Amino acid sequence: MKTMDQPEAKELLTINEKLNQIQDLDSLLDHILFESRRFTKADAGSIFLIKNNVLEFSYVQNDTQAKVDPLNNKNIYSYFTVPIDASSLCGYVALTGEALMVDNVYQLSEGVPYSFNPQFDNFSKYRTGSVLTIPLVTRINQIIGVIQIINKKNDQQQTLPFNEDDKCYVSFFANNATIAIERARMTRQLVLRMTKMAELRDPKETWTHANRVGAYAIEIYNRWACKKGIPEEEIKRLKDNLRIAAMLHDVGKVAVSDLILKKTSPLTEKEFTEMKKHTQWGAALFADSLSDTDQLSALIAKTHHEKWDGTGYPENLKATEIPLAGRIVALADVYDALISKRTYKNAWDEQHVLEYIISQGGKHFDPEIVESFIEIYDIIKAIRERYPDPPDHEE
Repeated sequence: MKTMDQPEAKELLTINEKLNQIQDLDSLLDHILFESRRFTKADAGSIFLIKNNVLEFSYVQNDTQAKVDPLNNKNIYSYFTVPIDASSLCGYVALTGEALMVDNVYQLSEGVPYSFNPQFDNFSKYRTGSVLTIPLVTRINQIIGVIQIINKKNDQQQTLPFNEDDKCYVSFFANNATIAIERARMTRQLVLRMTKMAELRDPKETWTHANRVGAYAIEIYNRWACKKGIPEEEIKRLKDNLRIAAMLHDVGKVAVSDLILKKTSPLTEKEFTEMKKHTQWGAALFADSLSDTDQLSALIAKTHHEKWDGTGYPENLKATEIPLAGRIVALADVYDALISKRTYKNAWDEQHVLEYIISQGGKHFDPEIVESFIEIYDIIKAIRERYPDPPDHEE
């Protein structure tokens, strides 16, 4: 096994410290996978987490596909499960807890106790070659998932087998990631419980709506920021906070009267004035906090109903007076509300929704945010498929 030199060890410790500061689960998985691949020069990789006794496809990165189509990030939101058994490399590693290196998955040695599942290759039109799969094991020896990196590349972009040094690096990240993953999972569950609490008060809202709005927001921001030339590290840092904060955009509705929230007929002017206060009440929930996430949550809760032309609420902010995060969540929230079916309305036709969103550029929405949204619409659709409404909200 490789003996790390001092600069290398210092860099790994710095990365590990950063991982422990990340709160959002998806941002954490993104960082873990990126750093594992960077150290091993792997072209692609994925992370599977165990849920309900199966491996759930949780995150993916693929440099080759990104070069072909930089805007096509929809595979991140693909969803499928893999059984914990020998029918796949991931399943075998999760079953046994043993790391596995394979030089070519399409040329497995006869008699090996595992097999290769080409499900993702078939779906993504990608060709897997060499694979390194490492279990994610907690300190109490519980396996919570696996990290798999794919196709080690040399400078000529030829695929090479992984080696013991690579195994050392990925094992380091896996061993140090499990605590951070468990903590991020608890944070995600806490956020979802808060959104479900709002859902109990307001039958028009769902926790899946909050999940979608959070995912829409980080992808819209990512596209907007890349076009602006914002450094990657800054993008990653804001995305970590934005996902959580955007999910909590309507949490202030817990303070609104049931007589208003559950009213099926149009609100009176007085009732609508009261309803609008949910923006201020939501912001107040995060007051007096020093955390970046809480500050951003307060900002979004207060400003996601402001409009680009100054006709929104609560403060009639106009154009760039509205914080960027508020402008992004404004579009994400309206889009999801229009395209989703609810007990009080049918879903709008998709083309009608897109025409409306485009027509509101420069009115309700920031024109640049509309442009970024349209450019990544394949990703937006993939998010909708990943987080569908539960059946009781579709009827």
